[in-house]
Amino acid sequence: MLDRTISPDFQTIKEINIPPAQTITLSNGIPLYVINVGEQPVIKIEFSFDAGNWQESQNGVSLFTSKMITEGTAKYSSAEISKYFDKFGSFTESGQGLDRANFVVYGLKKHLPDLLPMVKEILENATFPENELETLKNIQLQTLQVNSEKTAFIANKIFRKTIFGDVHPYGNSLTKEGIEGISQDILIDFYRNYWQGKPFRIFLSGNVGDAEIKLLEQYFGNHEIGQATENKQFTDKVFSKGESILIEKEGAMQSSIRMGKQLMTRKHPDFFTMLLLNEILGGYFGSRLMKNIREDKGFTYGISSNLALFGQAGYFVIGTDVKREFTQKTIDEIHKEIRILQTELISASELETVKNYMVGSFAGSLNTPFDITDRYKVVFSENLPLDFYKNYIPNIQQISDVMLLEAANKYLAIDSLFEIVVGGK
Repeated sequence: MLDRTISPDFQTIKEINIPPAQTITLSNGIPLYVINVGEQPVIKIEFSFDAGNWQESQNGVSLFTSKMITEGTAKYSSAEISKYFDKFGSFTESGQGLDRANFVVYGLKKHLPDLLPMVKEILENATFPENELETLKNIQLQTLQVNSEKTAFIANKIFRKTIFGDVHPYGNSLTKEGIEGISQDILIDFYRNYWQGKPFRIFLSGNVGDAEIKLLEQYFGNHEIGQATENKQFTDKVFSKGESILIEKEGAMQSSIRMGKQLMTRKHPDFFTMLLLNEILGGYFGSRLMKNIREDKGFTYGISSNLALFGQAGYFVIGTDVKREFTQKTIDEIHKEIRILQTELISASELETVKNYMVGSFAGSLNTPFDITDRYKVVFSENLPLDFYKNYIPNIQQISDVMLLEAANKYLAIDSLFEIVVGGK
């Protein structure tokens, strides 16, 4: 008989076998990364371009270009494009980030021969119709107006601007003037410089095989690809110390606190140590910040810390929203928790708990072929070692309490952190 009063033995995950990505080069030099995993006949194709904030010369251009990529081509209107993909039970996504822009198609692999001609038309002949552009501009202006009343939105914006500078692609933000300055000609120019006929990467995932690879070669491997437009260079600011910035907002019932600094990328030798240190401090629901400031003090519903990672730089940030009267007390408690990490070794039991949580979360993030592809996108886009995620667990498990204490002193010195408060103290 099973004795249900006895809990089952705890099993620690020691390794994860991530299916390898097959790397293929199309006839014209375009790299194709294939992740053949899964039993359902569903596929995802992602086309990744170096066309993010880093490449734009005018604020908002990369965002509007990616959002409008399906709003019309030389042959089809926006409505016709939507109906076409709907007919085959597929859907598309287009978006951009600080480093790259992408166009994604989900669908059944049996419909791939029908989907690729339309994808090719979009990537090569988008027109950015003026009427669709005006609609999108109005939507973005309304969204910006609403967000600009939120202390959290303002705090995030000022934090990035402070640590990177307002002309840096990682530091600037969409503005009313920027939106109003977007025109069809500007979008077409950016499209031609960074999308149309320019180098890109293709990620193909799902239940795929030779037939799907041949189709991608047929549609995207036979036309000439031009030289990539040279990326702009930006010099990161070097700060010897942080600073405190208070933005009073009349009538605000709460204050938004952002505290942190510019930090490392995934290539840094201390990256995994900082990843674990961040988790302990504020990276999960059982973190020290949550236990202290939410559960013990009751100052906030939620507080977290995070490592934001991009291709050229990254940053560390602690964020929370609190009642105005709790602002300074919350800041004091954050400082207190950081100092504890700098002066006291983490206990063996807490270290084991956090490591097991991180390993379990990592394993749970690889449930589908598309999840696995997202990991490989990071590897190939940031030129990381192919075994970067294969070695995730060993890299986490080898970190000691002493390494964490040293990292806390090296990277989280209180006077090196920028402190942004929007609302009041």
